[in-house]
This record gives sequence, C-alpha cells and structure tokens, in this order.
Amino acid sequence: MPTHPDQREIHSVLSTVLYRPHEIEQLRAAFAPAEFTHLHPADSAGIAEALEHADVAVLPVDLDDRFLAAPRLRWVHCDHAGLTRSARPEVFEKGLLVTGSAGRSAPALAQHGFFFALALTFDAKRLLEKQAEHAWRAIPDYHHRLALWGKTLGIVGFGHTGQEMAALGKAFGMRVIASRRRSGSSHPAVDLMLSTDAGDSLDTLIRESDVIMLAAPLTDKTYHLFSSEQFASMRDGAYLINMARGQIIDQDALIEALRTGRIAGAGLDVTDPEPLPADSPLWDLPGVLITPHMTPMLPDRTQRSIDMIVENIGRYRRGEALLNALSARDVFTAKP
Repeated sequence: MPTHPDQREIHSVLSTVLYRPHEIEQLRAAFAPAEFTHLHPADSAGIAEALEHADVAVLPVDLDDRFLAAPRLRWVHCDHAGLTRSARPEVFEKGLLVTGSAGRSAPALAQHGFFFALALTFDAKRLLEKQAEHAWRAIPDYHHRLALWGKTLGIVGFGHTGQEMAALGKAFGMRVIASRRRSGSSHPAVDLMLSTDAGDSLDTLIRESDVIMLAAPLTDKTYHLFSSEQFASMRDGAYLINMARGQIIDQDALIEALRTGRIAGAGLDVTDPEPLPADSPLWDLPGVLITPHMTPMLPDRTQRSIDMIVENIGRYRRGEALLNALSARDVFTAKP
C-alpha cells in the first residue's frame, strides 16, 4: 500500500454500521472534512453508487466482492473481531487495508471462557439437575474435584481476549502459559510465554495445562490446530474451551476424544459448522457445554469500536500502521 501523504487523504467515506444517530455523528466529525455517506447495509443501490468514489468504508460485517471492485477504496473497517472472511488472498493482492474491532468485547469473551471453566470444574450440569430434583444429595466422587486454584491455564492466541484471560487466570490463582504468534516482551500475568515466530511449539502448553482456552484467529496456519495428536497429548482430566473459531478444532477428533474420555470436557461457543446441526453428537456428550456464539455485551462496546476507528483515522492520515490491521499472514483459504 503506498504511503505517500497525498495517497493517505480521505475524500469520501461510506458507512453502513448500525449505530445510533449520535454515534454516527461521532464518525462524521472524525472523518471531516471528508464527504460522509451513511446508508443501511441493505441499500444495495446506494452502496454501489457510493463505492464509485469512496476512499474508506466502515462496515458492520466482512467485506465482499463489491468492495474489492470499488475503484478508489483504500481502507475498509469491519466492525467486529475475527475477520476470517475478509482475510482473502485478493485483499492483499490489491493492497487494500482492512481493520477490525478486535478487543471491543475482550473482557466479556474472557469471562465467557471462565464461565465454561468454572461450570466444567464445578460440574454445573449435575448440580443444576439436583436442584431441579429438589434433591439435597452429594454427587458421587464430587469430593475428588479440585478447584481452579493451583491449576495451569493454557491460552492459545494472546491478543486482546487472550490477555484478559491471562489476567483472570491469575485472579483465580492459576499458573498461566500463553502462546502467541510474535515474539516479544513478557506479560505480568503469564508465567511462561511461547512464540511460534521464535520456534516454540504448543507441546509444552498442551502437556501441562489443565484448562486450555483458544483465542487465536482462524488462518491457514491455525485451521485444525487441535486434532487427534493434540488431544492425545492433553492431561488426564483437562478441558478445552473454544472462544475463537470452530474450524481451529478438528471437530470429528474432538468428538472422539470426548467419547473415549481422552479429555474430560469442552466448552464451545463456536462450532464447525454454525449453527451446530441438531443431530451433532456434541449436544449430548457428557462434559460438553455449548453456547450459540453469543456473549453478553459490554455497556460501552460501540464506543470502544468508535474509539478504535477514530484512532485509526489519525493513523491513516499520518501514514502510520493501523490498529487491528490484517496482514498477509492472516490469510484464510476456505476449507471444505
């Protein structure tokens, strides 16, 4: 992407995000003096007309072929995390800048991960069954269960959500191992930091973790990152929690690991495919908790998105690197 100053000016902006009027006005003011057009995402004709001259687009979803074909478009912001559908080879071939809103919901996603961890650790399913039966009876072997304190948490992917998970892990008295892509400085909540760029594998994290939480983006490198080999290496009694994307896990291998007791359980907010078919064995396997890719929102989630966009407007105009920008290493080629 060229970085000469006259090629980082913003003359025309298309916005289709479903914000409230005062929130749209924040964007309009931040992009000023550029022409600012706000349309409903279903207004195909209006979008097609606006894309004839738009330099920047702010969308509620991933980009599609209309935006790749736009003659002047240079930067697209997709207002959500996990830009898998936007990480297409042709995006990078064109030199289009694509950013997202990763981090706007990170605290809630991390808490959702620990909702799974606590529910699995405390066997919430059977406790609620006893409550429904009005039965004040002990669950067999419950006294052998150990709380999260003193256990090891493994985090795969150390972006915004992974960092929030690490902080919560420390708050629960856990040892924390994290794996991230880039090498760099340590983190105060992490006892052992691994980096794939530095040549570190996931072996140590998988072998030593009692709870593994997935928070990595779905790319060609992370597709089926967890399959039979990884499940075979997990600790007895370990749990796998997926707050990332369903295709990071080989779902057939997961089902087999659960059926055979190779792993103790799983917390899944994402599956492959979505929605999860009604006849999937995952619904009825013991030790499995499923939520339909749905997490409670933060009260300021939209403002967090706006703040990221506003920061990136300044960075774009100054020719600086943008927050949450896709790179060629994020590419994902759709798998069958």
